[in-house]
Amino acid sequence: MVRRSLLAGFVLVTFGLSACMGAGTAITARPGSPGALPAPGLGMMGGSIGGGFGAASPGGTGFVAGTPSAPRVVRIIAGPGDRFSPSDVRVAAGETITFLVTVMGPLQHEFKVGPAAAVDADAPTAPEIAGLGMMQTGSLTYTFSSVGPFAFACHEPGHFEAGMRGTITIVD
Repeated sequence: MVRRSLLAGFVLVTFGLSACMGAGTAITARPGSPGALPAPGLGMMGGSIGGGFGAASPGGTGFVAGTPSAPRVVRIIAGPGDRFSPSDVRVAAGETITFLVTVMGPLQHEFKVGPAAAVDADAPTAPEIAGLGMMQTGSLTYTFSSVGPFAFACHEPGHFEAGMRGTITIVD
């Protein structure tokens, strides 16, 4: 009975979070700032949500771009199925981002980010987090030093072909 209640609570929290955020909403915060997300590994999904919902986006009031010494954190959910959430991330020109990618669902995923042509071609020069399994979180830090276009994708067999891809929109 307790096991069923805990599972039901987890499912409600998971789906409630999706419903509150809406499609394509990024949870972002600068590490150590109010609303920052805890480091990966502190909880089942890399920590609690904290106050990340209200974090400013590029162009928004209160936005502070990530730097190499203090990257902005963007959480990406891989799955369930062959999709990323959010599938579009807004980044300031020249900004450094640490992507925290968590797999939801039983499929293994990867997260490759960089220039769109390199990501689409699964080029070995594009940085990636490989072999993430269910409920695992990996991180990758990337500086967007040119105008793009940029993308992210999963190239596990059949995933990219099924549409597991996202875009990075550079905002001035």
